[in-house]
Amino acid sequence: MPKILILGAGRSSSSLIDYVLTQVEKFGWDVTVGDFSPQAAQERIGKRKATAIAFDIQQTEASTATIASADVVISLIPAHLHPLVAKICLVAGKHLLTASYVSAEMKSFHEEAKNKGLLFLNECGLDPGIDHMSAMQVIDGIKSEGGVLTSFESFTGGLIAPETDPENPWRYKFTWNPRNVVMAGQSTAKYLQDGEYKFIPYQQLFQRITPVTVPGFGEYEGYANRDSLSYLKTYQLQGIKTMLRGTLRNKGYCSAWNILVQLGCCDDSYQMERLATMTHRQFMNSFLDLRGSSAEAKIEMMFGLPAKSEEMRRLIWSDLFSDEPVGLEKGTPAQVLEHILNKKWKLKTGDKDFIVMWHRFRFLKQGTEKEIQAYLTAKGDNEIHTAMAKTVGLPLGIAAKLLVQGRIKQRGVVIPVSSEIYEPVLNELKDFGIRLFHG
Repeated sequence: MPKILILGAGRSSSSLIDYVLTQVEKFGWDVTVGDFSPQAAQERIGKRKATAIAFDIQQTEASTATIASADVVISLIPAHLHPLVAKICLVAGKHLLTASYVSAEMKSFHEEAKNKGLLFLNECGLDPGIDHMSAMQVIDGIKSEGGVLTSFESFTGGLIAPETDPENPWRYKFTWNPRNVVMAGQSTAKYLQDGEYKFIPYQQLFQRITPVTVPGFGEYEGYANRDSLSYLKTYQLQGIKTMLRGTLRNKGYCSAWNILVQLGCCDDSYQMERLATMTHRQFMNSFLDLRGSSAEAKIEMMFGLPAKSEEMRRLIWSDLFSDEPVGLEKGTPAQVLEHILNKKWKLKTGDKDFIVMWHRFRFLKQGTEKEIQAYLTAKGDNEIHTAMAKTVGLPLGIAAKLLVQGRIKQRGVVIPVSSEIYEPVLNELKDFGIRLFHG
């Protein structure tokens, strides 16, 4: 009887836990869900056959015993803690699956994991995850028919459904870890465009956007993600002219968010003074140096914005200029901004999120330039069973099943870019209404 340990019962765990518990009924798996809050784990399980426990990776002795009792560990705890889980898995001889990017530390475990016959599968969620799998399926198909890739662009975004919060001018709410949203893009973005290497520092990131049109769904804007260059080898696209992976947002988001970046509201390097008595308006004013005007007028002057601009409409809607107390005793600017935005950006009862993913492949076939555009969308059921939870959790659950059934032979630190993984995962995702369409 395979023993599956799921670590983390947060906002992205609902679909993963639901899927894994359906396998209990089919295959008799032994499932344990661990979370810092055992109550949260029990809520996710409900009355179904599984065990809820308290789990804290920092409690080394207890977490080691818990991991040692499992066969496969699926981790949804914060990404920076995954190496701690991985180290225990190495010692205990356990497989590990995550949805997070492969960090340098995680990558360093490759040889030891491979030698011990362990699979450490990472980047098996949405972005990263389904984006890799769907892209590689098309890329391998193009190559198999004699095509030569010249350009690959890919953008994915977690947004809100059109009917959700129609007055929200951002067309965005927190569907993923809010801190990750506030801290997005802090490292320099690297990519390849028309044969030239491009490097975008954080302060320019939200000014350098790519227009994206998804058939049937409208116009969006994308900004570059982290290090696209590292995927040239991963996708076997050495020699390609353009390689760009990015994040998708609704039109107008980036220009408004850029104001918060330029002001310093996303800085996480220092603690703010006198925060306990600060209001939202005072928080914004603390980054402005002009006197005698309102914070709104100062920002309009600094950024050359006309009165009643769309940028200001978004900031005002978010209550950034209200006299409401911040409500924190201490925090960095980034933590304060996250706290303020969460008051308006948190998913409410009945809210539905919306995933949009878009790929564009350009290639030469028998000397002729050709192009394929492909897209995928998914809508959440409600504020708990979100599209984000589905697209992050289901690939992990399916991969765990494939591993237990002996259908994944790869070992070491890998991501799902081989047909051994992407073909069965993408095929089963279709049963959940998650599939790639070619425009």
